[in-house]
Amino acid sequence: MNTELTLGWREWVSLPELGITWIKAKVDTGARTSALHAFELEAFKRDLREWVRFSIHPLQGASDRVIQCEMPILERREVTDSGGHQENRPVIETDILLGGICKKIELTLTGRDTMRFRMLLGRTAMRPNLLVYPSQSFKLGGSSKQPPEPV
Repeated sequence: MNTELTLGWREWVSLPELGITWIKAKVDTGARTSALHAFELEAFKRDLREWVRFSIHPLQGASDRVIQCEMPILERREVTDSGGHQENRPVIETDILLGGICKKIELTLTGRDTMRFRMLLGRTAMRPNLLVYPSQSFKLGGSSKQPPEPV
């Protein structure tokens, strides 16, 4: 198996198109699609396409830093959360930086205020060949309180 990257169960990732230098993500092979904490979601039309305007709190347990974003909506998707609740969520496509690798992923936007992590990295974002060590954390660098040093 030609593994591009090895992840722990939680990692610091970057979402440069959204202006997010670092966000701590839970790596979840049980979730199909990745999810990002977003609030103040507002759909609007631009150039005959549906877009979404939203705000993000990128740091766990902190609501003082807010990043505002606008992205085209790729589609809307019915998602069942871990509690069995269904929600129709907007899906966006954006770049993610993982340990020096940049790739496009799909993210659903939803309120994750009650969750420990502001982002969930689902298994479709791990394709084609990312390996996850569930007993380890921050294999790409950093610690629970500190993101990795810039490359």
